[in-house]
Amino acid sequence: MNFSWMAWTLPTALFFIGIALLIAAMGIWEFISPGGNPRVGILRFTTTRGDRLFISLLGSAFIHLAWLGLVGPNLWWALALSLVYAIAVFKTV
Repeated sequence: MNFSWMAWTLPTALFFIGIALLIAAMGIWEFISPGGNPRVGILRFTTTRGDRLFISLLGSAFIHLAWLGLVGPNLWWALALSLVYAIAVFKTV
């Protein structure tokens, strides 16, 4: 198959590898400690670890898109902001 139409740069590959590693780590975590540790946070409904991972990934995507649109292509600060956001989601949601 010819994938030359895709922008497979190193950052793009690292992005998808990172998401795959996060999903694998969550699967291992669930295997070791089943149940997902459900809890009710600031959103006022029950969330599991997987729900919080999804919320943090979705929010990080929006942070990066907003950064690209408002600031420019240097995404290191957006990455730092996304990590802070993900930690906040896992702590409070």
